[in-house]
Amino acid sequence: MSLAESIEKRAQEFATRYQAVHDQIARVIVGHDDIVHGVLTCLFVGGHCLLEGVPGLGKTLLVRTLAETLSLDFSRIQFTPDLMPADILGTNMIVEDPDGRRRFEFQRGPVFTQICLADEINRATPKTQSAMLEAMQEKSVTAGGSHYKLDLPFFVMATQNPLEQEGTYPLPEAQLDRFFFKLVVGYSGRAELNTILDRTTKGEVITPEKVMDGREIVEWQQLVREVIIAPHVQDYICRLVLATHPEGEFAPPVTNQYLRWGASPRAAQTIALAAKVRALLGGRYNVSFDDIRRVVLPALRHRVILNFEAEAESIDPDNVLLELLEKVPEKADDSAAA
Repeated sequence: MSLAESIEKRAQEFATRYQAVHDQIARVIVGHDDIVHGVLTCLFVGGHCLLEGVPGLGKTLLVRTLAETLSLDFSRIQFTPDLMPADILGTNMIVEDPDGRRRFEFQRGPVFTQICLADEINRATPKTQSAMLEAMQEKSVTAGGSHYKLDLPFFVMATQNPLEQEGTYPLPEAQLDRFFFKLVVGYSGRAELNTILDRTTKGEVITPEKVMDGREIVEWQQLVREVIIAPHVQDYICRLVLATHPEGEFAPPVTNQYLRWGASPRAAQTIALAAKVRALLGGRYNVSFDDIRRVVLPALRHRVILNFEAEAESIDPDNVLLELLEKVPEKADDSAAA
């Protein structure tokens, strides 16, 4: 078997296994196909996902269903204003040995898992939210002067409600940047609502099958990183990210008019990895311009900060990013690339 045939075979195997997970989720979740693909993209690159939407749209159910489809440890943290960092990370407790001696022993919190559902994360205080930062970035926890590694793969799937902002604490930019994707969950259509009623009001219980374990997920994560990005395609990613920087060299007028801060280098990494997943799903081992365009919105919408003018005119980050995609050309001349 030639190298090209081997590469094509591995890409096809990935697409098949990806579809197996997708099909099990689709047995429970009705519609929201883009959201499911976004969550699975995060899964296969080792990133974290932020789901935003009003209550009752199935955000929590989606994460629970994903956990049931995978042979991974799962825990759920319900964020509330009185939640403390120790409630997430764990704490040292006094335990008594059989011989009567007492000592401190670290009792691990719910973050010591593989899929962590952080439900309504914006209802906790910034102090508690920050307890997740090290776990999300370093895949480890430091508590009581000791360092603990988390089991791999490790994912944080957080949900937040854009309504009822009284008594909530917006996520700081440093924490938002740690989320690979921000996915906006919309309302279901007429046909989808009818299917939801058929599945949930007739006494039927649908249980997805477990189709993948942690070892296989880690192997696919490594395969994703082996996908090739040609220099001119990679430069397109760089120019897209630089185009979000107000008054920058590549900034179009819409950026200067509506953005206060642009995306970080982590955004470029996110676009590249997500585009590699799209390439594999297309049976290819190299990234195309279309792969990049399809992942820009979830990768950047939480990484750009609107200015006062945009907020006053009710401009959405997606509106700015869509116009930015139209303005930034796929190919640049040598002087621009340099």
